[in-house]
Amino acid sequence: MKHTHSGCCNCGDHGVPRRSFLAAVGGSAIGGALISGCATTGAGGDRTAVHARPTMQKKELVIQPVFSYYIPQRRNQTSWRPWGDFHNEQDVEKEVAKISAELAELAGCAEFPIKVLPVEKVNNMEKATAMAKTNADVMLVYAAIGGQNEIETMISPERYNIVFVRHRSGPVYLYYETASCRLLRKMVDEFGEPGLMPVDMVVDSQDDLLWRFRALYALKNTLGSKIVAIGDAGGWGAGGQKAPQLAKEVWKLDIIPVTYPEVEKRIKAARANASLVQKTEKDAQEYLRQSGVTLTTDVGFVNRAFLLTEVFKDLMDEAGALALTVNNCMSTIMPISETTACLPLTLINDSGAMAFCESDFVVIPSGILLHHICGLPVFLNDPTYPHHGVITVAHCTAPRRMDGKHLEPVNILTHYESDYGAAPKVEFKIGQAITMIDPDFNDKKWVGFRGKIQANPFMAICRAQTDVEIEGDCDRLAEIMVGFHWMMAYGDHRKEVGYALRKLGIDWIDLTEEKLKKA
Repeated sequence: MKHTHSGCCNCGDHGVPRRSFLAAVGGSAIGGALISGCATTGAGGDRTAVHARPTMQKKELVIQPVFSYYIPQRRNQTSWRPWGDFHNEQDVEKEVAKISAELAELAGCAEFPIKVLPVEKVNNMEKATAMAKTNADVMLVYAAIGGQNEIETMISPERYNIVFVRHRSGPVYLYYETASCRLLRKMVDEFGEPGLMPVDMVVDSQDDLLWRFRALYALKNTLGSKIVAIGDAGGWGAGGQKAPQLAKEVWKLDIIPVTYPEVEKRIKAARANASLVQKTEKDAQEYLRQSGVTLTTDVGFVNRAFLLTEVFKDLMDEAGALALTVNNCMSTIMPISETTACLPLTLINDSGAMAFCESDFVVIPSGILLHHICGLPVFLNDPTYPHHGVITVAHCTAPRRMDGKHLEPVNILTHYESDYGAAPKVEFKIGQAITMIDPDFNDKKWVGFRGKIQANPFMAICRAQTDVEIEGDCDRLAEIMVGFHWMMAYGDHRKEVGYALRKLGIDWIDLTEEKLKKA
């Protein structure tokens, strides 16, 4: 089955490109403050000043394309010409021009920041050695008929590498024949090229290049990213106790703890800021007047939730972080904020940043990675037991702008377990394709599948709840479920997730792909 993703280059559109997402959220009362730099009244620092929130820039993926070749010379009565239709420098220049045009088109339609450096021609070891020193994130080798030693010199396990060969897009490349037997396996049965795997080989397809670039872009922006952890980092259950350390070791996350006494001090200062209180109450009223919003809790909880949102945003701004999480959010935050963190986390997610409840660093890396892959809000949720091809997932902090553009209908109720505060019951789009990720406690094996939103029930469980049709073997899912919390996003992003995880040595069990292979 064809893999689809928002964008162009013949990719299907099942979502909204990231640039459209930022444009959509930038002008709303809740949107863009963390990423567009719009002015707002601060909850910290000068309590009466109006300041511009810093723009949180995401890092572009830098790609170095290389055309590897040599010009074969005729010799009498012997094999002198390898596969490949490159016989003179004119053939080479024509191919380099074709590559440049293809990559320019690809970069133009990518929905994430990408920089393609000029194509370099490599036909000797001196040039290959020089190219090996590039600082680009990705070495993209067009393996036409170049020497294997030169290609091996340019491929390094210290960066990402992709090898492109032509079949039907022509002219045919030599390494369409020899990529496996010579480059990957060195004329034996075992793989032996550090930094290169079969999944790093691309034949003909620009779409296949693009989704790999998307995965690597997401990895670049996930590894080493900053996240504010109110109440410190944690992990769910006995298996999650080592999660903060794994998040630092495997994902290189920069976790910035903020104590609850510090948060309490900031909330008190925010309440004493009359202009800020007036502004956030106005924002809350504008939010409640939006089409599709129903209020079934006290309006005071909503007003205080908007004030708490400003406190959270200030903490993120000061840390230079695009993500935030709240530990012990069902008990500690309520007495000092007189509301719940549920609605603030929803508002931050809808603004284009990331906010997660429970400070569960078992699942948080999957949310950061998935967000950077799809450029959309993601939903941290509690799974239930899979049965009859369906599973219910629920939590009280679902984003509304799940497709990056439209706000889903919502009923603002109390947080279920406490019957207090303001929590959104988001009505997810019926029939919407989604990606679900189930990370394990040890960062060794993640499970995932493509699903479909089937229903939005109203059971006595966390407020945002949805029944998801599982596109995969339901019984097998029940047998291999790991960890606890799951992560969900609109659209099908399984290939990108799997490719990114391979780079970190994490296994990816794709139940939907398993089902398709059996069909």
